[in-house]
Amino acid sequence: MRKVTVSLHIVLFILTVGVFGSSPQDALRQKTYDAVITSGRIYDGSGGASYIADVGIKDGHIAAIGQLQPDADVLIDAQGLAVAPGFINMLSWANESLIEDGRSQSDIRQGVTLEVMGEGWSMGPLNEKMKQDMRESQGDIKFSIEWTTLGEYLEYLVRKGVSTNVASFVGATTVRIYAVGYEDRPPTSKELEQMCKLVGRAMQEGAVGVSSALIYAPGFYADTDELIALAEVASQYGGMYISHIRSEGNRLLEALDELITTARKANVAAELYHMKAAGKSNWHKHNAMIERIEKARAEGLKITADMYNYTAGATGLDAAMPPWVQAGGHQAWVARLKNPRIRKRVLREMTTPTDEWENLYLLAGTPENVLLVGFKNEKLKHLTGKTLAEVARMRGKSPAETAIDLVIEDDSRVGTVYFLMSEENVKRQIKLPWVSFCSDAGSLAPEGVFLKSNPHPRAYGSFARLLGRYVRQEKVITLAEAIRRLTSLPADNLKLDRRGRLEKGYYADIVIFNPETIIDHATFEKPHQYATGMLHVFVNGTQVLKDGEHTGAKPGRVVRGPGWNSSRRSPTTQPEK
Repeated sequence: MRKVTVSLHIVLFILTVGVFGSSPQDALRQKTYDAVITSGRIYDGSGGASYIADVGIKDGHIAAIGQLQPDADVLIDAQGLAVAPGFINMLSWANESLIEDGRSQSDIRQGVTLEVMGEGWSMGPLNEKMKQDMRESQGDIKFSIEWTTLGEYLEYLVRKGVSTNVASFVGATTVRIYAVGYEDRPPTSKELEQMCKLVGRAMQEGAVGVSSALIYAPGFYADTDELIALAEVASQYGGMYISHIRSEGNRLLEALDELITTARKANVAAELYHMKAAGKSNWHKHNAMIERIEKARAEGLKITADMYNYTAGATGLDAAMPPWVQAGGHQAWVARLKNPRIRKRVLREMTTPTDEWENLYLLAGTPENVLLVGFKNEKLKHLTGKTLAEVARMRGKSPAETAIDLVIEDDSRVGTVYFLMSEENVKRQIKLPWVSFCSDAGSLAPEGVFLKSNPHPRAYGSFARLLGRYVRQEKVITLAEAIRRLTSLPADNLKLDRRGRLEKGYYADIVIFNPETIIDHATFEKPHQYATGMLHVFVNGTQVLKDGEHTGAKPGRVVRGPGWNSSRRSPTTQPEK
C-alpha cells in the first residue's frame, strides 16, 4: 500500500511540473491580486491629469497603482480605455426598482456604483399607518415591507442582493408624516421633538443627511424653522441638508434664500437637488441663482448642487395641483377632486398664474409639454407616452379637467414628464465646479414589470449622456473634470469613507469605459434603451459588468454617513473594513 501511495505522489508531481510548468507549491501559491487592470488611462477622480498605469485589486480594495506584475486570476487589458472611480448617483429613485431587480442594470451599464436615495421621502422610519399607506400605493412593483427604520431598509436591500452600493438621506417629509401625518399645520413642540429624534436615529444608522422636497404635500407644509431644526440634528452628526427647494420657477430666488438661510442657521452643508430654472419666464433668473450660491460659498457656507442633463423633469400630476387640495394624504386628495365645488376651485387655480405654489402645468407652457408616462390602472396604460393635450383631445375635455380625471381614475399621482428648462442653462450648469450629477430616476431594465411604464430617459442615460454628448461631442467640460464631479466631489460632500477616488486603500469601485464611444440611447419616445461604451465595472472588488454585460454579481453594500453608530447595527450588518 505504501509503494502505491508513493507512486501516486510521483505521478502527481510529474503532471504538475509537466503540464503547469510549476511545482505543487507554485500551483497552490496565492495570487498577489484578485484582479489587475493593465495599461489603462487613469482618471483618479481628483480632476488632475490622467496617466497610464495598472490597477491591482485585492480583498475588495485597491491594493496598488503603478507598473504591476499581472499576477491575478482576473486580467483586464484596458489599453486605450479610461479607468476611473465608480460614479455616484446623487439623487436615485431606485428605492423600489432595486427590490424588484437588484442588478441595477440601467445604472451599472453607465458606471454607477453608488445609489444615493431619499429625496424628501425615504424608505424609513415607518410606523404601521405608513406601512399600510405604502402597501396601498404600490404600483407595478409589489413588495412586502420587512423593515421599519431606514437602516433596516438598506440592510434589507443588501441581504436581498444588489449590484450597486446603497446610501440614503432620511426624508424630512417622512419624519413629518410619522409624527404629524398629512395635515396642513406646523408640528407641536412634542411632535417636532419626535421628528428630531427620528432624524438623529437615522443618522446613527448611517443616513448621509436629511432631505426635503418642498413643492409637494405634505413637505410643502413645513416652514423654515422646522427645516432648520431637522438640519441642525443632521449637522450634529456631520451630515448635510439637501433640498428640492420650495420653488424652481416663479419664486426660485426666494426659495434659494431659504436654503441658504437654513444652511447658515443650522451650521450645515447644504445642496440643491436637480438645480434648474423652471419655466421659460424664469430662465433669465439662472445667472442670479448662480451668483447667490457663489456669494454664499465665498462667505464660507458649503453650498453645492446636483443636476441631470435634460431639459425636462419628471414627477406626477400632483405637481399640477395646489397643495391644499392634497392635505390629509392621497385618499383625501382624490375624495376632494370628486367634489364638484372643490373641483371647480382646483380647475381655476390650476389655470391661474401664482407665486403661492409651484404649478408645473403652467410652467411647462402648454399641455403639449406634459407627457404622461406612468399609470397603475391597466385600463389607462394605453395612454402611456401620450401628452396631456392628446388625451384631452381624445376625451373632449380641457387639459386641466383631464388631469383631475386621470388622478381619480388611476388612483395615483400619475407619472408625468414636464418640459421646463433651456439647453443653454443646462450647459451653463455643467460647467460649474460645485455641481455633481444624478438621474432622479429608478435603475431599470428593458424587461418584465419595468416595461409597464415609460421612465424619463435619464433613467438609462444621464451619466453616459454627460460623458458622450457634453464631454466628447460638445466639449462643455473635460473628461477629467466630469469624472471628478461624478466621483470625488459627491463623495467629499457626503463625507464617505474611502470612496470616490482611485487611491491605494480605497474600496475597489472602478469603471472602465471607452471615452470615444460611450453614449446614451434612451429617448422620450423610446426610453427603455441601455447606454453603451461602459465595458467593465467593479463594485467592492467584484466584477459586475464584463465586456458590457452584467455578470449577475450582487456585491453591493450599505455605504453609511459620518454619524453612523456601529452599536445601532443589526446582527446581520457587516462592519466596513
